[in-house]
Amino acid sequence: MSTTPSGPTAPADQPGGGPEAFRGHGALPQVAAPPPPDRVVPTWTDPVAAQASEAVGGPWGRHAVTGRALFWTPLRVCLLFTVLVLTLAWVKQEPCADGNWSGSKQYTHFCYNDAVPLFGLHGLDTGQVPYLDSLVEYPVLTGGLMQLAAVLARSYDGLATGSGLLPDGVPVQTFYVVTCLLLSALALLVTRAVLALSGRRPWDAAMVALSPVLLVHAFTNWDLLAVALTTLGLWAWARHRLVLAGVLLGLAVAAKLYPVIVLGVLFALCLRAGRLGAWLRTASAAGVAWLVVNAPVAVLGTEGWLRFFTLSGTRPANPESIWAMLIALSGGTFLGGPPAEGESPAQLNAVVAVVLLLCAAGVLWLALAAPLRPRVPQLAFLLVAAFLLLNKVYSPQYALWLLPLAVLARPSWRSLLLWQVTEALVWALTLLYYLGADNRGVDVEWFYTAVVLRDVALVVLMALVVRDVWDPDTDRVRTSWPAVDDPAGGVLDGAPDRVRLDGRRLRSAAER
Repeated sequence: MSTTPSGPTAPADQPGGGPEAFRGHGALPQVAAPPPPDRVVPTWTDPVAAQASEAVGGPWGRHAVTGRALFWTPLRVCLLFTVLVLTLAWVKQEPCADGNWSGSKQYTHFCYNDAVPLFGLHGLDTGQVPYLDSLVEYPVLTGGLMQLAAVLARSYDGLATGSGLLPDGVPVQTFYVVTCLLLSALALLVTRAVLALSGRRPWDAAMVALSPVLLVHAFTNWDLLAVALTTLGLWAWARHRLVLAGVLLGLAVAAKLYPVIVLGVLFALCLRAGRLGAWLRTASAAGVAWLVVNAPVAVLGTEGWLRFFTLSGTRPANPESIWAMLIALSGGTFLGGPPAEGESPAQLNAVVAVVLLLCAAGVLWLALAAPLRPRVPQLAFLLVAAFLLLNKVYSPQYALWLLPLAVLARPSWRSLLLWQVTEALVWALTLLYYLGADNRGVDVEWFYTAVVLRDVALVVLMALVVRDVWDPDTDRVRTSWPAVDDPAGGVLDGAPDRVRLDGRRLRSAAER
């Protein structure tokens, strides 16, 4: 006689699930399968993770328990992964840390970064203050991080020299080491926030921690400041801390302009859910935080504060953008070609503005017309990716902007790694292109080939996210066990629709 098991059972697509798990044998009583874990086990759901697990004994067993580790929790393991990747990133960057770039070392050793040359260019070595004493081309909070690193570096050099520990100090090296330490702390915050936003998929944070993009660009520029503030802002939004979310996103905009896109995405989703009041509280807090940071600098150093905005309007297409390739292929005639020095590329600016507005309209349509309301990271990833692809500037380190959003939008090792490999390839060929074909570098054709491959890989990843939005059954987050709506949604998570695009017209909940 067989017995009927009691208690929770796993779905058929999880190990231990389905009717075969409870088949009896003769007169022996059947042992019920263990209940399913309360979190997604990556070696059960991702083929890349399953293959990688063979190095440590294979996928997690169906009778193994989860959530019982006393110390090596998913958070601590992912933070350790981040530390290991940052260590490798520092080893990669170390040849350039002392500022001795003779023989084009920054290109041949693939260790170029902006901090070392800008240390002297902006007078940080002599105590000049960004925006007040020197013109800095970054938003004010990024300039503040540069100033913080310079102050800490000078303090350390003073103490070390006075104690005899550093008789022949190299100020730029100390500045760069301090900068890397600050950026490392921000990278750890990004990993922590992604884990918090992943819901029952905590191991998705390992995709950030072990990221090739983090390895290549962690210390290239100061972008991790805006990335960390944006991700922390989304974490606060997910926890229904609307004012805190706004403050963090406002500070992120004060570090880089792109987090404005995240506020736009929240507007579109709150419009569909009828939660515009929540969005208004967050947007108002963001505006106040941005103003508090920017107003003093704008008053005390107006010319320095305006530098970022004037440069954004006058700079030409950078080599990694599609516009630079089109101008080069046209022989310099497309959209008027490169502007004269000091002039604004008016035609290019106008075309880019129109194209980006059309992309924003398309994402808004997707937000209102999708069968289920898209998750916040899905829509944010799509719009930030479109901004990078179609903007006139796509610096290689901007891939960091996409990293946490891509992981939360589509947590798949294979597709994420394929995209990130192309980003690393663009960086390598960019440096070799700057080195020059006659100096052990590469011709422009190889460089453009890498850019095209990167753009294609990113478009494919965007298409996969759009498919997940249009067909929620393919969304790895929504089809996780147990089922969820949007772990990063906050007030949007599980909220009913109030406004939806049905056919060619908007319909409210009352009309439906």
